[in-house]
Amino acid sequence: MAPTTIAAASSCMLLKTPFSLKRGSKALSFNNGRRLSKRLFSCNAIYNPQVRIKREGQPETLNYRVFFEYASGKKISPWHDVPLHLGNGVFNFIVEIPKESSAKMEVATVELYTPIKQDTKKGKLRYYPYNINWNYGLLPQTWEDPSFANSEVEGAFGDNDPVDVVEIGDSRGKIGEILKVKPLAALAMIDEGELDWKIVAISLDDPRASLVNDVNDVEKHFPGTLTAIRNWFRDYKIPDGKQANKFGLGNKAASKEYALKVIKETNESWAKLVKRSIPAGDLS
Repeated sequence: MAPTTIAAASSCMLLKTPFSLKRGSKALSFNNGRRLSKRLFSCNAIYNPQVRIKREGQPETLNYRVFFEYASGKKISPWHDVPLHLGNGVFNFIVEIPKESSAKMEVATVELYTPIKQDTKKGKLRYYPYNINWNYGLLPQTWEDPSFANSEVEGAFGDNDPVDVVEIGDSRGKIGEILKVKPLAALAMIDEGELDWKIVAISLDDPRASLVNDVNDVEKHFPGTLTAIRNWFRDYKIPDGKQANKFGLGNKAASKEYALKVIKETNESWAKLVKRSIPAGDLS
């Protein structure tokens, strides 16, 4: 299958505003190729690299992978090499599971280049018991540290994965698509004792994006959505005979400000991970 150009990315970096988006273009400009400040974790900036996805194998098979690569053919990691920040409170979001689908796709954090694949259990492909109603995926360059006990969320430890995003816009994304989103709220899901953040966000391309800027706006313009998201993630394991997931922070969605705090902290944890300040274990 021919590769599909989807977006642009940089080499790994941890910055408040590492690059700028040229108006009217999907190409990203990375500080004109200058080496970034030593005060911040970074790699050398790469000017305007084009990123595309390359699918290997057939969908819904054990061999199916969605790789990310530059136009040169050099493979990159969607988790580590796609930048998190776009500036002005906007972030890159990578779609793993398109809305109204049930195949449990995820970044393979233990495989080289961390491609997107379908999750498995006991050698069989995993599916949700029913479709997920929103675009679902991850924030690149974030990591929920399994050695950190969050005192604000019942002392739960991180789940060892990138931070999840539930994107509530009207359009259906594609596996591997990179969307520009703004966070609106955060749900602190506790899954078998592990903290698994769900950042509620909206694509800037959505017609209602300008109307929603915080958790209260979601309730106003997307009534019932936050409750539906919480209930979906609370109950999706019950058909398999497991207990319902729990939620911290009073079982309510936290504000945009809190969501930005979660993103900042997990971005800092990711930076420690890639600098080997924290043991990586089996992670790629």
